[in-house]
Amino acid sequence: MNSAAALNTAATHEVFNQALNLENYNLFDGNQALQSALKFNAPGLDTADLHALGAQMGSAEMQTHAQLANVHTPQLRSHDRFGNRIDQVEFHPSYHALMAAAMQAGLHGSPWIDFFDAKPGTSTAHQRRAAAFLMFTELESSTLCPISMTYAVMPALRSNAAIYQDWAPGLSSPHYDPALKLFSQKTGLTMGMGMTEKQGGSDVRANTTQATPCGSDAWGQRFKLVGHKWFFSAPMCDAFLVLAQSPGGLSCFFLPRVLPDGSLNQLRVQRLKDKLGNKANASSEVEFLNASAWLVGVEGRGVPQILEMGEMTRLDCALGTSALMRQALSIALNHTAQRQAFGKRLMDQPLMRNVLADLALESEAATALSMRLARAFDNTGDSFERLIARVLTPIAKFWICKRGSAFGQEAMECMGGNGYVEEGGLGTMARIYREMPLNSIWEGAGNIMALDLLRALRKGDVAQALAQELAPARGAHSALDRMIDSLPTRVELLANEVQARRLAQDVALTVQAALLQQSAPAAIFSAFCDSRLGGDWGYSFGTLGSDVDFDSIIRRAMPR
Repeated sequence: MNSAAALNTAATHEVFNQALNLENYNLFDGNQALQSALKFNAPGLDTADLHALGAQMGSAEMQTHAQLANVHTPQLRSHDRFGNRIDQVEFHPSYHALMAAAMQAGLHGSPWIDFFDAKPGTSTAHQRRAAAFLMFTELESSTLCPISMTYAVMPALRSNAAIYQDWAPGLSSPHYDPALKLFSQKTGLTMGMGMTEKQGGSDVRANTTQATPCGSDAWGQRFKLVGHKWFFSAPMCDAFLVLAQSPGGLSCFFLPRVLPDGSLNQLRVQRLKDKLGNKANASSEVEFLNASAWLVGVEGRGVPQILEMGEMTRLDCALGTSALMRQALSIALNHTAQRQAFGKRLMDQPLMRNVLADLALESEAATALSMRLARAFDNTGDSFERLIARVLTPIAKFWICKRGSAFGQEAMECMGGNGYVEEGGLGTMARIYREMPLNSIWEGAGNIMALDLLRALRKGDVAQALAQELAPARGAHSALDRMIDSLPTRVELLANEVQARRLAQDVALTVQAALLQQSAPAAIFSAFCDSRLGGDWGYSFGTLGSDVDFDSIIRRAMPR
């Protein structure tokens, strides 16, 4: 080969104009929206530990664990080599590394350690946990399923004092212990939930699993369960709260994997679900074959207990989608700040600037609403905050999660074909896109949330609390004032359920605008109201008005 040919060959293999991965950066320091939400909701919160967690979650090492845990998915081992039934799930070491980090960060039961005894209005445990949950989800979300369920079941477990006393220390421990053994022999514990069955889905009253009483012991009334669960996430948790039909009606039961005598409970894992996303987490179908379980709460009152747990998991759905939005936006910003096309950076192209700014507005509004809901959870002793939680929970779950998939697709489009690959750090965007629908479906899909809001707002005290929440933002923007004024009449005129989704959308947008008015710069608030409430917006992202302060919005959203 002559020298000219060699030179030409080398030139075709020169790599240039490729954006470097977004790694080894601090997820907390670069997230101004999260910092503003914390200053607004918990102004006295010490954020030193969040700063440290942000550095850990943004590290290349943890990003590698996130990738490997999703590439090497869980495997069911139903039997050992001798033919004995073991019903165990095998995970990649990176899954265990992620679980250990999540529990060390206190994302599971730790917010409850001192919460129940704290003076009303003084706790920020749930807000601190929410901020940490946001950052961990940016790294990897599917390992958080057992973490979120452990968080949700802790208050309900108090309905059985004996079980709570035995299990609470392990459920709030910062140590991760994946071994399948007796709870008292472990350094840390996790819990799951089993509610839905193949014939019912969200209609849990249609459950057919039967619970037969068989005496009492130190943990109270004991039952034998026969039946199934169609979605049984994280089957390797140490115990589960499940629903079953007892003689007194649909009831809530505590079902451990390992019984007090050290033997395995009669829980059979039939198969693992092959899901669109959430790959690192094992979701399963299970059978109960005279499995031992103990009553939690009052027999026949299973649904109210499920609703209590649902409040917690729905908070995590909103937080989770907000975090996925933030990470998708950060990756898009990182890419467009480096990649060039038509003679200049993508970020400098006018239409791309509109898209990025629009995504930034959506992301900050989602963070603001999620963190405000976390504040309500920190103040459950306050009657107003309880009412606000009744409104914010369904609208945050409905609207933020509903926006996730469209957001993920638009952020992916900012990267073109590079956003559609599964390789390395770029694969994070594809993983985010697959993950987005989950939070919208899990723990009550859109219709369930919209109807829940409608039921709440038909109660006068809840509607009054919403009006009080919106009052500080009155007079700041004409479109926001019009929306605030219209809501009471719309609730009164909503004679049927057909318009419930539209109402949930508009309440969510109104609350988000009111929060941005109090916590975000004027450019953010103005652009959000003009677009989402004032109509200066199209049917896709990137259709903001030409007078928007794009520079300020994009600069504020940059991850570093």
